[in-house]
Amino acid sequence: MLKTLRDKLSSALGQSEDEASPAREHALRLATATLLIEIVRADYREDLTENEAVFAQLKQHFELDEDEALLLVQQAEQEADRAVTLQGFTRLLHEHLSTQEKHAVIEMCWSVAVADDHLDKHEDHLVRKLADLLYVSHADLIRIRNAVMGS
Repeated sequence: MLKTLRDKLSSALGQSEDEASPAREHALRLATATLLIEIVRADYREDLTENEAVFAQLKQHFELDEDEALLLVQQAEQEADRAVTLQGFTRLLHEHLSTQEKHAVIEMCWSVAVADDHLDKHEDHLVRKLADLLYVSHADLIRIRNAVMGS
């Protein structure tokens, strides 16, 4: 799974800037989507509201149509099923995203975590862990959480 992501990104980075863009973008989208799937699964309850939030977040953030978003979610679920650790995904994002883009990923995570109007302790812990792995400061993490929760 991580090897596949690494291979895609490595081959993309070995190409010219114009050729690398679609493969790089897909790898980053897939890594982001996989993290969102892990947020949904963190509380050990399948929740339609959170699943819909993942779909909506990906569709909006990456400007995808219905079919593209559905395919991305399906691929992310497969990646999440095979994942042993999240570090490969977060490393990929950390190395290729700006600070603002990392903040957007954390905002998406918080949005999914609270989509069911309940922030489970496991979801909270996972978002904090992801922020740590993405080198998002604690102050920014809390600021983003408060903005998402409307505080």
